[in-house]
Parts: sequence; structure tokens; C-alpha cells
Amino acid sequence: MRLVSFAGADGAARMGALAGGRILDTALAATATLGEAPAWARSTLAWLEAEPADRERLGALVEAAGDAPPEALLDPGAVRLLAPVPRPPTIRDGMGFERHVLEATRSVGLGPLAGLDRRLERAVGGRRTLAGLLNRSFYERPPHYFSNPHSVVGTGADVRIPAGCERFDYELEWGAFVGRAGRDIPLARAREHIAGYALYNDFSARDIQFAEMRGRLGPGKGKSFDTGNAIGPWLVTPDEVGDPDAVVLSARVNGAEWSRARAGEAHWTLDELIARISRSETLMPGDFVGSGTASGRDGLGCGLELGRWLEAGDVVELAAEPLGVLRNRVVR
Repeated sequence: MRLVSFAGADGAARMGALAGGRILDTALAATATLGEAPAWARSTLAWLEAEPADRERLGALVEAAGDAPPEALLDPGAVRLLAPVPRPPTIRDGMGFERHVLEATRSVGLGPLAGLDRRLERAVGGRRTLAGLLNRSFYERPPHYFSNPHSVVGTGADVRIPAGCERFDYELEWGAFVGRAGRDIPLARAREHIAGYALYNDFSARDIQFAEMRGRLGPGKGKSFDTGNAIGPWLVTPDEVGDPDAVVLSARVNGAEWSRARAGEAHWTLDELIARISRSETLMPGDFVGSGTASGRDGLGCGLELGRWLEAGDVVELAAEPLGVLRNRVVR
């Protein structure tokens, strides 16, 4: 299934599912079929919290969308999509791609040595370069940080450059929604806790981020500002995604491709991030885990690595099959 949240006539979030080019209002479909709309048919978060049998009941409603009343089948162009889970309980963003770690370090800290370090990588591999040695801990454990779930927006939303920022950036990412609570999740069982995937654009105020991280603490205002976390356009269940490593991600700015990467190039996968994050800590349904900036052989995953910044008026699109297109306009 591909599940969405959209704004109802009263502005409140409603749950839907893509069905034959339309959006099925799952609450209306449930009412027509069951006589009521259970919580798991009204909210994507409630669906993530539901028992497996109730999730399957929603799947049956979507499969029978052709029998739904006409008012339950909506024109996608006539609704305003929100993030699939408008307010995830938590967001933990990882840093899973070695190429991003190396190139970001070269862009920020190596100056004229960056080119030499890239040539060294071809001879000895990334881990033994200067950028790799400066990031030894990356190879020992997958890093992550908490982001602000109240700053989440969906596709079509404007993203505001925060005050004082002159180097505004996008990040090509995707992530997983947790659908089953767990603590100390073994790596071999991590995928059982994933209920869906979505594209994720972790917008970043780089100049603010660089200044504050000199204080030896994780990102703060460089990563935490209203509208800064774009997720969407929908939540795609694992059966539709298939092999996560086969997902190809791309980013376009004003229609021109800036970034491309393969999920399978991650040094730390989403499964590994989930296993690490759940150590001595319970992950809950609805929690979102981001992959980190996707960079690899096919391209670099953010403006920092490319030496390019976003400006007001730019339209940023992240895309992947079958995850859709996450589109946001940058405003000041």
C-alpha cells in the first residue's frame, strides 16, 4: 500500500491510500463497509500502532476501493497532502553513507588538500584517507541525532530559510517508519520492525550548523527550524518496495538533477541504524529513522558536497521508485 495523510475540509489530517489513480478516504470507506471508522482507518499513526490483523483489514479496504462510495474516492489534485505521519513521535536521522562523510569533511575542513585526499582514496580506500581518519568513529558505529517532529511538512509545502542563514541546503535521504515496538532489536530482526518507507529531505542551514558544532555538541539550530523536515509524499509498505538496496534516489533543483545515489551503497543500512538506535532504548510505532545523506558512485547527495546552495524560489524534488516525488519550494 501507499498511504497518505491529507487535509480535510476542516483542515484536520485525514488518512488515505492510493487506489487506481485516486486517493481513497479510508475512514469513509471503512464506515461504508464496517459501519464505523476504527482508529486504524482514520490515522496513519494509529495504523502503525495497530495490530497486524487490523493493518491487513485496511489492505482489504484498499483492494476493494472500487466498491467504495464515490465521495470516498478523491482526485489527488484536489487535496493538499501532508507528511504521511504529520507528527511522528520522534525523528532520528542517521549518517549512513561513507561518501557523504568523506566529501562533507573535505568540503568543510581539508581546503586545498581535498583533491589530494580524493586521489589518495583511489589508492588506499576511503577509510585510510585523511577524511576517513578524521571520522574513525563513523566506521565503528552508525551516528544519529534527534530532530524535531514538530517541524515536519509534506510534499508541496513551502520550506522557509531560517533567519541568519546564507547557505541553505537540501539532503537526499529516505527513511523508515517503525511499525512494531522493540528494544535491543537484533540486526537480523530489524526489518520486521519496519512498516513503511518514505523520502526525507533534511533541509540544513549549513553556516549556522558549522558555527554551532564547533561547540562539540550535535546539530541544533542548523537542523532545527520550522518546516525543516520534509517527508513524503506517501508511506510505502515494504512489500511494494521489495529489496531496499535496489532503491535509486535522485534530487532535482528547478528541474535539473543535482544528486543521484543507490540505497545499497550505504555503509550503515536502515536496518543497522534501527538495531543501533534500539540499544537499551525502545523504538515505538510511528518513530521515523532517516538514512542520512545518500551519496555514492553516481553522485553527491547535498549542496555542501557540490559547493552549491539553495536560494529563495528554488524548487527541490526528491524522487525514487516506488516512493514517489517529494517536492518543496524554498522561501525566505
